[in-house]
Amino acid sequence: MNFEEWLPTIQEVSLQYGLLALKALAIFIVGRIVAGLLRNIADRIMKRSGTDDMLRKFLRNILYALLMTFVIIAAISALGIQTASLIAVIGAAGLAIGLALQGSLADFAAGVLMIIFRPYKIGDLVSVAGTDGFVEEVEIFTTVLRLPDKTKIIIPNGQIMSDVIINFTEAEKRRMDLLVGIGYDDDIDQARDVILATIKQSEYVLDDPAPAVSVAELGDNSVNLAVRPWVMSATYAPASHEITERVKKALDANNISIPYPQRDVHIYNHDKS
Repeated sequence: MNFEEWLPTIQEVSLQYGLLALKALAIFIVGRIVAGLLRNIADRIMKRSGTDDMLRKFLRNILYALLMTFVIIAAISALGIQTASLIAVIGAAGLAIGLALQGSLADFAAGVLMIIFRPYKIGDLVSVAGTDGFVEEVEIFTTVLRLPDKTKIIIPNGQIMSDVIINFTEAEKRRMDLLVGIGYDDDIDQARDVILATIKQSEYVLDDPAPAVSVAELGDNSVNLAVRPWVMSATYAPASHEITERVKKALDANNISIPYPQRDVHIYNHDKS
């Protein structure tokens, strides 16, 4: 048979499968748009109901992933492919992929645990996996942190849950721990009074709990005082900068030294005879 004899058959098959392909493409495009709309509607409903931001964003991502799974299956079904056998193949492939991607599944499970136990929420300042930053979003597999310089850090959820999590803003108030060294010849009581009077002048320092100054240790070169004012967690960073500067200026104004590291060297002359 020559090409001209095959041409009608080719045209018929092309038309048939071409229409199926267009149908599948239309289902995918429309389904994707509808999935996006449903995701946004669900997001707005949860936002109006006062749902926690971390839980809201996590559920929004899960919902969109499930909807897109149904859309893809419907589009494949429109091509004339039996979805029952396809789902069985996908299940078998999913098992193999799951074994190969155990780390990703662990990240997903860790994300679910974060939503359940809430070690932090959106906007908290935390230290996780050796990184300090503000929680911006908890996604299906990762957590997004934003540093003070606006750098974006993405950390796998499994890595976070397997390490120590420090939440600096979970409590409304936070104690500041400063170590200030004074000379051994300086008066401890005077230094304590000067430091207390100085830090109480700061608008960041709270009256309750009251700030405290005590001797922490007798160092090699200085008497180290533990300065412990309480501030609001949200203002910890600017408060730390201001109070440190205030203490340094107050000690200078009262002639209380902050000694440099030093070492006394004794030289002995021995008579060779």
